Amino acid sequence: MAGRGGRGAILEALLAHQRTPGVQNDSQGDESPPESSAMIVAEPPSAVSSGRGRGRANILASLRSQNKVPLPVPPLQEAGKEEEFPRHLGRGRALLNFVGSGSVPAVKPPSPVPSTKAPPKSVERAAVKMAKMSLQEKPPVHKTGSSGKQIPVTVNYIRLRVEPGKGVYEYEVRFEPELDSRGIQNKLLNEHRKELGETKTFDGVTLYLPVQLQQEVTRYVSSHPVDASPVTISIIFKRKRQMRECIHLYNVLFRKIMIVLDMARIGRQHFNPRNAHPIPQHKLEVWPGYVTAVDEYEDGIQLCCDCSHRVLRTQTVHELMEEILCQNPNNYQHVVHKTIIGASVLTRYNNRTYRIDDIDWNKSPNSTFATHTGETISFKSYYKKHYDIDIHDLEQPLLLNRMKSKIRGQGEVEQMVCLVPELCYLTGLTDEMKNDFRVMKNIAMYTRITPNQRQAALKKFISNIEENKKAQDLLAGWGLKMDSSTLDLMARVLDPEVVIFGNNTVQKVTLHADWGGAMSHNKVLTAVDLRTWMIIHAPRDARFANEFAGMMQKVGPQMGISVSDARIARLHDDRTDSYLRMLRENINPVLQVVVIIFPTCRDDRYAAVKKLCCAEMPIASQVINSRTLSKPDRLRSVVQKIALQMNCKLGGTLWAVKIPMNNCMVCGIDAYHDSSKRGASVAGFVASLNQTLTRWFSKVCFQGPGQELVDGLKTCLISSLKFYYDVNHKFPDRIVIYRDGVGDGQLQVSADYEVPQFVDCFQHIAPDYHPKLTVVICQKRINTRIFSALNAEVSQKGYENAPPGTIVDHTVTRRNWYDFFLVSQRVQQGTVTPTHYVVIYDSCNMKTDHVQWLTYKLCHLYYNWPGTIRVPAPCQYAHKLAQLVGQSIHSAPSERLSDRLYFL
Repeated sequence: MAGRGGRGAILEALLAHQRTPGVQNDSQGDESPPESSAMIVAEPPSAVSSGRGRGRANILASLRSQNKVPLPVPPLQEAGKEEEFPRHLGRGRALLNFVGSGSVPAVKPPSPVPSTKAPPKSVERAAVKMAKMSLQEKPPVHKTGSSGKQIPVTVNYIRLRVEPGKGVYEYEVRFEPELDSRGIQNKLLNEHRKELGETKTFDGVTLYLPVQLQQEVTRYVSSHPVDASPVTISIIFKRKRQMRECIHLYNVLFRKIMIVLDMARIGRQHFNPRNAHPIPQHKLEVWPGYVTAVDEYEDGIQLCCDCSHRVLRTQTVHELMEEILCQNPNNYQHVVHKTIIGASVLTRYNNRTYRIDDIDWNKSPNSTFATHTGETISFKSYYKKHYDIDIHDLEQPLLLNRMKSKIRGQGEVEQMVCLVPELCYLTGLTDEMKNDFRVMKNIAMYTRITPNQRQAALKKFISNIEENKKAQDLLAGWGLKMDSSTLDLMARVLDPEVVIFGNNTVQKVTLHADWGGAMSHNKVLTAVDLRTWMIIHAPRDARFANEFAGMMQKVGPQMGISVSDARIARLHDDRTDSYLRMLRENINPVLQVVVIIFPTCRDDRYAAVKKLCCAEMPIASQVINSRTLSKPDRLRSVVQKIALQMNCKLGGTLWAVKIPMNNCMVCGIDAYHDSSKRGASVAGFVASLNQTLTRWFSKVCFQGPGQELVDGLKTCLISSLKFYYDVNHKFPDRIVIYRDGVGDGQLQVSADYEVPQFVDCFQHIAPDYHPKLTVVICQKRINTRIFSALNAEVSQKGYENAPPGTIVDHTVTRRNWYDFFLVSQRVQQGTVTPTHYVVIYDSCNMKTDHVQWLTYKLCHLYYNWPGTIRVPAPCQYAHKLAQLVGQSIHSAPSERLSDRLYFL
């Protein structure tokens, strides 16, 4: 035996004692007969399935059950003597302790393993025994609250049921002799379709059937399709899988159903090109579709189905290239590269999407390539032969897409796919389209559908499946049946909050969850007077600068902010260097805030100014686009919002809600991909500093490729705890962390890895510091929809958006997680999307009502909007901070600004 000698030394010692004749038994005192002396023989690898633990288990089992022979056990260490065995014996020491009674089994040497590769009977019996073992199921996590008023709602979930006598049965398939070809394996299995049935899933080793075979071990003899040699197929029953273990199988099944319904798959979603909504004035069209996902919830396996839309452009890449050629004939290729590289395109002959990675100007449709059969053919002939498509421009270059695919025996291989621009339709919207109000308004007519329209589309989806025979056969093959309607349940609506302004003025939040009107005629909670401030503008924006300064002096006192005369600096031009030079010349310790008016919206200029004001020469800064100040009728309301922002950036607070939790620090975390560094991201960390949760500490950390984000988050948490102590002269007793940007697949990783790292931070503060910690994951990108039912009668049921404060914490929540859905905002158009909250750690033992209530209160404290938002304020603050750093600053902001909301 190899290794450190632990178990090996023990077994060698056991063997040595067994080989010594005349060994005395301590308990009986007589000599064992020679014929009863036993030898421990290691089982050959061919007789053991796998793993070292299996061998140890066999030895221990034999020690418990077999006959015993005398064996003196040497002491591990006698007084005054060195150890006779290695110090670090581990499980070897445990083995010695186990045989301390002086007994060892009499084990016969195993018989030689037969040369045939057919599964031994013992293996088959073990497989059958394992199949009969009952699986211990973890009880579902039920965490429900009771506060609020109950209302009837419906959700976009459809229950799936399994017909009696059916399910998913797992079998192991073995071929004798062994076969490597998956195609031949499938062909041999299909020869027994009559016995196995039409419905099955086989991956080369494991076979899934919807019904159980009569025999626990079923054997078939077939002929090899190549040399007609006999092949024995052994199908060994393993177990009946639980429904929740077949989630992936059911998701694949519904993807097949989408194909049966003639839906085109784009990405991970399916759309209906036949019902496309054209928008010809913008060269766009909208494809309606569905996104489906099967998962396990508290009330069993359910299908989540939601309406989805894909905006496609009716313009091809070839047409776009011709436009660029007309506008930039001298710099044609450079502009094409800049415009097209990185864009996503759709090829409608196969409804597949590709990303354009490069352009090959030396190739054209007349170029040839070799097919998988070895035939050489031109692109022009290929498309004519396979798709009956005629390519007209034979001089156009080809687009390149680097596609990674898995090839059996070779792993992941990168392949180059050539595309014809004439056949590639652009997808998505350009920045120019996104900034065009008319374009977005026309698109919203089809994408922002009401709850009644969304519910009607779901009913149409269910009826399409029920009326399609192929779809019904796919479901019936696995014994599945869908309910004919979405799921109805009871939700709760929390009581409206009370917002507190300056001079202890209170305002109860209305059903619209908006207090913008009250904010305009009430004073802010904490005001910071503007004593020394400066406005910088380009030559043509002098009027806007003067009007803005005058309006600030009018609206400021109404909100409790005293505004002095501003120093207005006029530039000679609107170059970025001119703005930076003026800032460097005028920023000093006395200046409170600087206002910069830009004539146009330019990202590079904005990034340069923000980097100077946030990192190099820290000062509160407010950037305004002159177009924002151009409408006199809206100037007052615009300046009011800007004045509120400036007050926050100077350390003031606008409003508050009642937070009865004492000495509690609430944190928010969100990450953003840094656009300047490939593979790197920046995380924003925000922590509260006072009991009313109106003052915040902020810090960022950067994550490079291959670097763990939590390492930087530990530093942020430690810094925030120290800053909290400097402000309050004590450390918080309770910490609540809201973590954004964690998907379902990362929940367990976050709970097992990130949370212990957070707990470890407390030891760096003080050895005896053990605050209570709660970690909550916020998920915004979800497909769950909650509709409020208007009428009790099912036949005349109407739907509207659930009101703010609606909570669903049962039936459609995760089976193994403590989670809930919260609708915290109100939308003017379309359907509101709830936010999913998952509590992955809670040493505070907070009541479920308290967690939900605190989360909803935090949705009222985002100072950039006088109303509730989708996520708690610290998460949104962390998002704004990470976005500013990742898009513009690309470096750590100055610590002098860490206690202000300078990133609003």
